[in-house]
Amino acid sequence: MNQMAPCRLILIIFVLSFLVSSLNASEGDADPIYKACLEECEKSGCVGEKCFQHCKFSSDGKPIDGPWYLQEPLYQKWKQWDCRTDCQYHCMITREEQREKLGNKPIKYHGKWPFQRVYGIQEPVAVAFSALSLAVQFHGWLSFFILINYKLPLRPDKKTYYEYTCLWHIYAILAMNFWFWSAIFHSRDVELTEKLDYSSAVALVGYSLILAILRVFDLRDEASRVMVAAPLVAFVTTHILYLNFYKLDYGISFFCYPRKTILSTFINSLVQFDIFSPNHSYNC
Repeated sequence: MNQMAPCRLILIIFVLSFLVSSLNASEGDADPIYKACLEECEKSGCVGEKCFQHCKFSSDGKPIDGPWYLQEPLYQKWKQWDCRTDCQYHCMITREEQREKLGNKPIKYHGKWPFQRVYGIQEPVAVAFSALSLAVQFHGWLSFFILINYKLPLRPDKKTYYEYTCLWHIYAILAMNFWFWSAIFHSRDVELTEKLDYSSAVALVGYSLILAILRVFDLRDEASRVMVAAPLVAFVTTHILYLNFYKLDYGISFFCYPRKTILSTFINSLVQFDIFSPNHSYNC
């Protein structure tokens, strides 16, 4: 560990001291007009003049025409729009139209900004950007793979000289996995896709933090790497299990993700400074 390490540690602690703020629920969820619309829709199956076939219930609370997924053509069943989600969507659209006429700005509902469906895709713009990010990540990983294995010299045992090769490959896999599930989740927000999206995001951000620390402090021996990675891996694993099997807590997630991302970005900026520093040395 070089002489700059203590200074970097102090800077990291300084940044962490500012990463504290309060948690707030979405404003739209508490809107009394929106809540009244939602309650009425779930009882009547209608929002204004628009009614939903799968919102028709008998006296025992079961759909009159059977489960919602038996009421649509086969090619549309993948959307999984049920009574509640349809009510949420159309109540949100109706309420935002009312707010727009009053000159009010859009607000979030259930943690998201108002969106318009396109061919059953819930958030088409987000899906497009996620797919684009996935393509960029794949291109970056492929370029790195070709550079390391075919353009730079290799050791006699055919291994690369760069000691962080394996770590960056793992990062690329986690990043591509995250953007893939992000595209799926924004296509259709159901419990399974939501958990996969959140879990892959936690895994990526947690690993990014581990990798950034290992790289910036130039930790090369296995003992030091294990000492750094073990507690963070335990925390990330525990958080993923918590989200999947106990409670999908939006508050904790929205509180943790930006702060871990800020910290990872901060440490990566130190990596860039370290790489371009005149005192930096290379072993390959």
